[in-house]
Amino acid sequence: MLEFRREGIYCPQGKFYIDPWLPVDNAIITHAHSDHARIGMKKYLCHPLTEPILRLRLGSDIKVQTLNYNQEILMNGVKVSLHPAGHIIGSAQVRMEYKGKITVASGDYKIQADGISTPFEPVRCHEFITESTFGLPIYNWLSVEQMNQNLSDWVLNNQSNGITSILVGYALGKAQRIMKAVEGVGKIYVHYAIERINKAFIDSGIYLPDYETIDFSNKPKDLSNSIIIVPPSLFGSNMLKGIPKSYTAICSGWMQVRGARRWRSADAGFAISDHADWQGLLTAIKETSAEKVFVTHGFKSEFTRYLNEMGTEAFEITTEFGSDEEIDETIIKE
Repeated sequence: MLEFRREGIYCPQGKFYIDPWLPVDNAIITHAHSDHARIGMKKYLCHPLTEPILRLRLGSDIKVQTLNYNQEILMNGVKVSLHPAGHIIGSAQVRMEYKGKITVASGDYKIQADGISTPFEPVRCHEFITESTFGLPIYNWLSVEQMNQNLSDWVLNNQSNGITSILVGYALGKAQRIMKAVEGVGKIYVHYAIERINKAFIDSGIYLPDYETIDFSNKPKDLSNSIIIVPPSLFGSNMLKGIPKSYTAICSGWMQVRGARRWRSADAGFAISDHADWQGLLTAIKETSAEKVFVTHGFKSEFTRYLNEMGTEAFEITTEFGSDEEIDETIIKE
């Protein structure tokens, strides 16, 4: 049902693309991270909670149609519906049905319920397109509750020593999870890039903990019991170095094995990820009952080989997707 073209993943029967990376007429967008949602499409289709972020990032004048979860529409004879992916707020899997054959494109996903995103729902299908950002057995997440507790304990320990806690996380999805994890622990400040995303969520009726936007050119004098959340581009910057008595923690799935010590100026690392871990990927694929699996990005060679060895017909697909956490890592290294 799907073709993998230079423009992106294409459904010839329905005449639409899924998360295309070149301009096309009709694009279904799984979520608003920049590697999956790009400018230049004539028409966009997405979940209602994704729309405000698309407009924020791509322009308020783009043409957007929204579709609720489990709502079905017909696109040139193909039944199309969106289903929760659990990746970030509004993220969706795309289910396509044509002449009895069902294909599901997952976008990015995780099966852990984070308390903000609509939890992942497996969709039975004949073909499943999966990511594999953390497609190695070494990646196994703690429970959301345990990781949140670990993060809160770190912040509380800093506070007991008069130290400001700086938390580094992707502006869309990760930052909001961090805010939820440390709610009630201390006063929360966020960088303006995160505030822009937060405002779009709040305007859509999504609850977020109280926070203030920090102005680094005129920051408060006393931040000793505060929590500052910033995007990865600020890691190691003079803005953060100008905050006295502060510790910095990186919040990323890469911290599972690489640890904060790899980046010598980081004081801690927490493996908080918006992607499925190894077991999550295997569980999601099993629950689809898919006969064929296409692996688009991440540890795709290793993961594809494993699936084939375990008896699932799998194929490695070359795309231009690079997960937000891969982008985070690149920025952190710079």
